[in-house]
Amino acid sequence: MMNNILLDSPQNIREFSDILHEVQEYISGKYALLISDDSERQKEQIKSYITKYLMDYSLAVEDLTLDELVEKLYSEMAEYSFLTKYLFRNDIEEININSWQDIKVTYSNGEILPIKEHFNSPKHAVDVMRRLLHKSGMILDHSQPIVVGHLSEKIRITVLGQGVIDPNMGVAVSIRIVNPKKLVKEDFIKHHTANEEMLEFLSLAHRYGESMCLTGATSSGKTTLMSWILSTLPDNKRIYTIENGTREFNLVKRNEKGEVINNIIHTVTRHSDDPKQNITMVKLLETGLTVNPDYICVAEMKSEEAFFAQEAARTGHGVTTTIHASSCIATYYRMVTLCKQRYDMDERTLYNLVTEAFPIVAFCKKLEDNSRHIMEITECEIKDDGTRNIRTLYKFNVTDNSMVDGKLKIIGEYEKVNDMSKSLQKRLLENGMPRNILQTFIGWSQKKSAARPCSLGGESNE
Repeated sequence: MMNNILLDSPQNIREFSDILHEVQEYISGKYALLISDDSERQKEQIKSYITKYLMDYSLAVEDLTLDELVEKLYSEMAEYSFLTKYLFRNDIEEININSWQDIKVTYSNGEILPIKEHFNSPKHAVDVMRRLLHKSGMILDHSQPIVVGHLSEKIRITVLGQGVIDPNMGVAVSIRIVNPKKLVKEDFIKHHTANEEMLEFLSLAHRYGESMCLTGATSSGKTTLMSWILSTLPDNKRIYTIENGTREFNLVKRNEKGEVINNIIHTVTRHSDDPKQNITMVKLLETGLTVNPDYICVAEMKSEEAFFAQEAARTGHGVTTTIHASSCIATYYRMVTLCKQRYDMDERTLYNLVTEAFPIVAFCKKLEDNSRHIMEITECEIKDDGTRNIRTLYKFNVTDNSMVDGKLKIIGEYEKVNDMSKSLQKRLLENGMPRNILQTFIGWSQKKSAARPCSLGGESNE
């Protein structure tokens, strides 16, 4: 078929940029005819006009079939240039643009590789980023050189433009793509993210009322783990989630008839230049307390919402959240720092508040071989005299590092360090945990309490 052969008339072979300019002018003259409420129909119309123009003037680009040229022109004009084919793949976590010529992709297996494509110029990079940001109503210009937006509920975009980077770089961009695959307990065990008992402990501790914080650096697996924990809550419990700007969670469950079978409210913040129209995480958290939730999820604590999150946790709601910190112990001091952004209270008082609010902390980490682990789970035990004792319940011990076929392998094993405190056992029983389930954690066999040594070599859980 004609569309699948190379158009190789020497006199009509042109540079792609030249053909793009011509076709853009041609299509702009047909714009009134292309307006349609049906996006798919409009897409086909645009492609048909592009095809007709190319064939009428026998235009071609070397090494491209007509179909390939039409797709490339359409993507450049109506979509997001060469980025389009990377944005909607399931095996990519992040696209990092360091300049218009330097683009790296982070894959789900942890590899970070450059791609062969790049923008045509700094201006071309800026134009494509403006097109991406337009979807979320954000504008990149001299007055706003730093913009955070989204393309969909699964794609977050942070753009740095002229004014904070050199003009000849075009833009610097981080595009975070949320893995659409919903992981189950077996996936975490398979990838050695944790062992069975650790996962059961986090799931059931939250199910029976304990608030917890998942901590670690960016891309350490916190959000993926939290999403799984929330998915294990009973369908009749009402869950209220709060996210900043872009929704990553999709906890809605449906039966085979498409009917919703659980009880979820997903919310996101809304930024506005008008303070009266600005909806912050604090506002959503305050609102959440009025809609009778059983569990509240604050996707990430970055600012003063930390104070309201700990208040919610101390008033009887089960709260899950994430935070950026370097260890379980450091998590509480990070919370104190964030809480002080709201009220300049004594640090010891705030420390006592946050340790009471979030007795369980799990520290997640992405290691050098790209494997992700729950490195430690701690419990903050509050003694009768009010003093705090941070107890390590579980941890991952690295026992060796080796190079195999040029790739680093980190070898380690999980260890159960302590049983939960008597006070935590008492709270879980009071909150409805059956004694026989509680007893499995106290008397969990040595075989299950420590996972087999794992030689990981770069496996990933996202």
